[in-house]
Amino acid sequence: MFYPQFIKKNETIGICAPSAGVGKKIDDYKEALKVLRSRGYKIKETASVRRNNVRSTTAKKRAKELDELVLDKKVKHIMCAAGGDFMLEMMPYVDFDHIKENPKWISGMSDPTNILYTVTTKLDIATLYGRNGGSFDIESSPSQETFLNFVDGKIKTQHSYKKYIAFLDMINEIDNYQDVKWVAKEPMEIKGRLIGGCLESIEKLIGTDLDYTNQFIEKYKDDGIVWYFDIFDMSSYNFYLTLMQFENAGWFRYCKGVLIGRVCFPRVEDKKLDYIKAADKVLKDIPHICEMDIGHTAPNMTLINGALADVKYKDGKGSISFKLK
Repeated sequence: MFYPQFIKKNETIGICAPSAGVGKKIDDYKEALKVLRSRGYKIKETASVRRNNVRSTTAKKRAKELDELVLDKKVKHIMCAAGGDFMLEMMPYVDFDHIKENPKWISGMSDPTNILYTVTTKLDIATLYGRNGGSFDIESSPSQETFLNFVDGKIKTQHSYKKYIAFLDMINEIDNYQDVKWVAKEPMEIKGRLIGGCLESIEKLIGTDLDYTNQFIEKYKDDGIVWYFDIFDMSSYNFYLTLMQFENAGWFRYCKGVLIGRVCFPRVEDKKLDYIKAADKVLKDIPHICEMDIGHTAPNMTLINGALADVKYKDGKGSISFKLK
């Protein structure tokens, strides 16, 4: 696994919009830039970032703007500006040879899973999952600070948080915080090579020309594989069937454990097969933890695709640490 060089002060972060533009939330984006600049980073922004559209521009142009940052020697870290729905359109036009020849940290979350997951599984280059370039707040939080520390290369153990807030409450600025409680059958420690992202994005890669999962799993079978899933609005039925699809595709062989985040917009069709029961039914004896601090609900952990992870769980709480080797 190749780990790119971490960025230093006075170096440049490149921001592109491989999915949606940030036009609807331009004030939030400008605030995020202030945060990044306050930490000593310079910013290079591609042409389509500020557009107010679910597609920042055409698929080919999105790939070209990403390539522009990949080839720019002054850019030391690439951030995806926002999530969205249509990044998959861009993927056939990505120049993976350029990324391999110019490896840099690429970070994002949600729909940017498409590029992060593929870069790690295809090219053996680690990527960062946790925040998009337009999602930093002037009033910092522990999870934001953790992500920015990871960007700096200060990789520390993360512990489960005490409270979380649902996505709708967060965007509506309603202080409805609830207790964090990870859910698992028993105390456990899970170790292995971490891979994952937004489940809605990963499922669309299965069996395509962009699917290098089996290749990745075989390469790191001696380490064992640890999956993590960030679920946006996939229903519990669809979650169950997607896990079955993973199983049938052979993706759970050599699996040491599965980490499942809190669902952003839960849709449970039948209480007899909610998300936890669905995981239990498919994963069976594979160690798994649900309701983790992963994904769209705040606060969330920063995860390193391709790194060796060590996850500990006991009594509703836990931690995750990484080794970059």
